[in-house]
Amino acid sequence: MNLSKIEKQIFCTVAGDFKIPDGAYNFRVNGKSVGRSSSDNIDVISKTDVSGLDIFIKPNTKNEAVHIPVAISKTGLKEAVYNDFHIGDNADVTIVAGCGIYNCGELDSIHDGIHRFYVGKNSKIKYIEKHFGFGAGAGGKILNPVTEVFLEEGAVAELYMEQIKGVDSTKRQTRAKLKKDAKLFVNERLFTHGRQTAISEYKIDLAGENSTTDINSRSIAQDISRQTFRSKIIGRKKCRGHSACDAIIMDGASVLALPALDAKCVDAELIHEAAIGKIAGEELTKLMTLGLTYAEAESKIINGFLK
Repeated sequence: MNLSKIEKQIFCTVAGDFKIPDGAYNFRVNGKSVGRSSSDNIDVISKTDVSGLDIFIKPNTKNEAVHIPVAISKTGLKEAVYNDFHIGDNADVTIVAGCGIYNCGELDSIHDGIHRFYVGKNSKIKYIEKHFGFGAGAGGKILNPVTEVFLEEGAVAELYMEQIKGVDSTKRQTRAKLKKDAKLFVNERLFTHGRQTAISEYKIDLAGENSTTDINSRSIAQDISRQTFRSKIIGRKKCRGHSACDAIIMDGASVLALPALDAKCVDAELIHEAAIGKIAGEELTKLMTLGLTYAEAESKIINGFLK
């Protein structure tokens, strides 16, 4: 792949040390695929009706991964990409996505990534998605991910979704429907600063008996940035659902948390938690007594909180 230094930097950040991965992958730069490969068990195919991919993972596929990172280094580029994952029964795979935007111009650059996961019976997926932006231009770096997960009986999905820094505006939507004995675990990490805005929305439908979800969101809001967290868990059968939103607010920022529970069965066990607060003064003092400056102590606390 013929990539610029900036594009390599983006892929290193969202997908680890840059190299051509073993197995299946698709690297997308400025609206076009610049490298693609399928494997014996994973087929990566272009859609014909819209921009995006159909990714087919065969039943019983184990210990394999597919990488589909995106880089935007062109100012003013706006795209919507639809990627559908079809995971066969009894599979266990890792999916690495994420997008980085470099914008040094005056026009907004926007990436809307719509990912849908159809997870077969007793299969397990681990999904890793990282977003960030950089560049000194006045144009916005805007990312609007949509994640839809459909879990068949006994399926498990683990979602690790992180917004690192530099994204001016984001609306993150996650929806899921779980059948019997299915499990969904979500770890979200968000960082906003400056005048940035971030909206994070979850709607989880526990439709099957003994289905389970656990949503864990942690965020830092600095400067005059604004964050909104909305979650809704619907319990239709005997099930267990939990959501937690923990935020550290700093400077003149604002954070709004709106968790909701909708129990439609007497055996639905649903819990929500929300906590918003500032960095504790005693934590800063303790670190400063060990020789750290105020800024170093603050940075260490923030990094630890977002792990």
